Amino acid sequence: MGTIATTAPTPRIRQVKKVGIWTAAYTLWLREIVRFYRQKARVVGVIASPLLFWFVLGSGFGRSFRVGAGSGQYLEYFFPGAVVMIVLFTAIFSMMSLIQDRNEGFLLSVLAAPVSRSSIVLGKVLGGATLAAIQGIVFLVFTPLIGVHPDLQAIAISVLTILMISFELTALGFAIAWPMDSPQAFHAIVNLILLPLWMLSGALFPASGASGWLHTLMQLNPLTYGVDSLRIALFPEQHTEFSLTTNLAVTIAFCALTFAASWAIVNRRTNKPAA
Repeated sequence: MGTIATTAPTPRIRQVKKVGIWTAAYTLWLREIVRFYRQKARVVGVIASPLLFWFVLGSGFGRSFRVGAGSGQYLEYFFPGAVVMIVLFTAIFSMMSLIQDRNEGFLLSVLAAPVSRSSIVLGKVLGGATLAAIQGIVFLVFTPLIGVHPDLQAIAISVLTILMISFELTALGFAIAWPMDSPQAFHAIVNLILLPLWMLSGALFPASGASGWLHTLMQLNPLTYGVDSLRIALFPEQHTEFSLTTNLAVTIAFCALTFAASWAIVNRRTNKPAA
């Protein structure tokens, strides 16, 4: 009796459909928002620390610091710097979660998923920028404490400036945090780069009164133009280094540059497994 040869059925290879970039980016964005507001202490700390710093430092220098020939006090002058400080702190803490995601394995699972790496950059940066912008905009409610009541145009320019500063600082933080696997190393870079970037932005003292080399550094600092734009919107009577058009143009360019750097860093590591 002959043997009937049988062939085993060929297993079907299921083709995984790649998720769209916006769907993945929205999911990562929403995760950043939810995680932030579940950490109540983090929300309070981001607002309370700059508020305390602004009030104590502004009150301490209030009697000895004047801006131009007007009656501007240091509490008033330092206000835009305090707003940017809130944005900076929120962006730093948001991008620190990138290192935590890598160490906990979440980032590895995202990299293995059928999503574009560009969606990771977009989702994380937009999530951190949204949080930073919300915190900065909320701080604008304290303007009446220094006798400032901005009109709709001033508020619109302020909100636009805060949104752009939030985006550029978050994208810069992403580019710094992506190659790192240690929060301590990230803190070291923050102290070395991001905090000096804020201190030399005109947030603490005007560039006009700085020495030659320091004045040059402040002019080369892209964050200077964001702080200057915010100051023009809230305090048009104060003397500023640049025009509003120049400030917005440089800030937009820095937003594009930092996001491009983040995108390039992520995609450059395509053949390299995440640590």
